[in-house]
Amino acid sequence: MQRATHTSLYYCSNIVSPTMIRQCLTCRVPVQLSSRAYSVVPPPRDSEEKAMLDRILRVDHAGEYGANRIYAGQMAVLGRSRTGPLIQEMWDQEKKHLAKFNEILAESRVRPTALLPFWNIAGFVLGASSALLGKEGAMACTVAVEESISEHYNSQIRALMEKDPERYTELLQVIKEFRDDEMEHHDTGLEHDAESVPGYWLLKSAIQLGCKAAIYASERV
Repeated sequence: MQRATHTSLYYCSNIVSPTMIRQCLTCRVPVQLSSRAYSVVPPPRDSEEKAMLDRILRVDHAGEYGANRIYAGQMAVLGRSRTGPLIQEMWDQEKKHLAKFNEILAESRVRPTALLPFWNIAGFVLGASSALLGKEGAMACTVAVEESISEHYNSQIRALMEKDPERYTELLQVIKEFRDDEMEHHDTGLEHDAESVPGYWLLKSAIQLGCKAAIYASERV
């Protein structure tokens, strides 16, 4: 009996090698965690849902791309000033937002807006020109842009909540997190004298009008 057991163990050890055992043990958890084929956006059920999700992802990616270019323009002018580290901190958050939407677009196979080359130039020019007005001008631009983006995120949150909050849980989580970051940037701008720049309300209104036009175009083109 003892010899039979020893023979059986020897046979099994030759079929199931230690390497295979380690691979089995290490793959057990990932198999349980990868129970679905997406991380943020569920596969669309029909053409109507696909069109809706494409619009959301395209415009959000464009918004984060534009925000990155605005902060790049501000840093080109104020990077070596006392305000530079503050602008850099906000820009670093925007870089993370853009990286996430790059990932989501690739996963969902959604093309970015064809207007990215234009937003590349327009965003940088807006950031640099506002920074030429000084710290207050840069902060006024930040307040105007981040308020517009936050309001747009809020409208998307409401729309997704009305449709199916459980189905869009992960997407809602991303949008809410980024919305909170944008509101933090908005408040930072106010705390750093945005409203003291000459013609603040006129400047803010003009920038926000441009943001609304950019949102409208990026959703559709």
